[in-house]
Amino acid sequence: MNRLLRNLFAATLVLTASTAANAEDITVFAAASLTNAMTKAAETYEAETGNHVRLSFASSSTLARQIAAGAPADLYISANQKWMDWLVDQDLIAAESRQDILANSLVLIAPTDSSLGQITINDQTRFLDLISPEDRIAVGDPEHVPAGIYAKQALSHLGQWDAVEDRLARADNVRAALALVERGEAPLGIVYRTDAAIAQDVKIIATFPEGSHPAITYPIAMIKDAKAAGAGDLQAWLLGNEAGVIFAEFGFASPKAEPN
Repeated sequence: MNRLLRNLFAATLVLTASTAANAEDITVFAAASLTNAMTKAAETYEAETGNHVRLSFASSSTLARQIAAGAPADLYISANQKWMDWLVDQDLIAAESRQDILANSLVLIAPTDSSLGQITINDQTRFLDLISPEDRIAVGDPEHVPAGIYAKQALSHLGQWDAVEDRLARADNVRAALALVERGEAPLGIVYRTDAAIAQDVKIIATFPEGSHPAITYPIAMIKDAKAAGAGDLQAWLLGNEAGVIFAEFGFASPKAEPN
């Protein structure tokens, strides 16, 4: 009996060592708005496969520039098409691997203790009437942050960009803009619905209307010189139903149907 147990134990050690030897690190550069959802998805994938998923979160623009500078990423998930297009133009993306993975929507938020209630955004909305003369509206920097770019497009469509341009608190990424509102440093912010959903101290007071900005879709693709052989398998898993359930928990939708 003891010999049998020893043999079983030895076999288990060999299997464990073999699994560890075959496991690999896969590095994913993902938009900051995906922080919570991708963290959970990565943990689930690691538990199922034994592979380790390294995650790097920042503005899509920052990550794209890091990849162009030689940062060792295997997969890239952008919060807009612009920065994925930019990497394609740099010949750094495996173009055949590119697919849209998620959709989001743009909302106006305020601190939970704000006196502002629900409003409907339309071309009659005057955003500066909602804040004091010394206050600013928090956004991702419209010069490069996807959430800020969408915000500028929406405000321009509504005829409000010229009025609010100088009254913006421009953040390095959408999570930084969210934090300004969470801390009460800005009375309003424009962020993704999914960011507002995970925040403790903010409330959504309006959703920007469909048509005021392009559809918010997140493309995913492999880096052309990806080192991890399993990067394609991870991408396929992220595009599948199991990961889709996780993303839905955090408010993301299929790119074929934007969230309400």
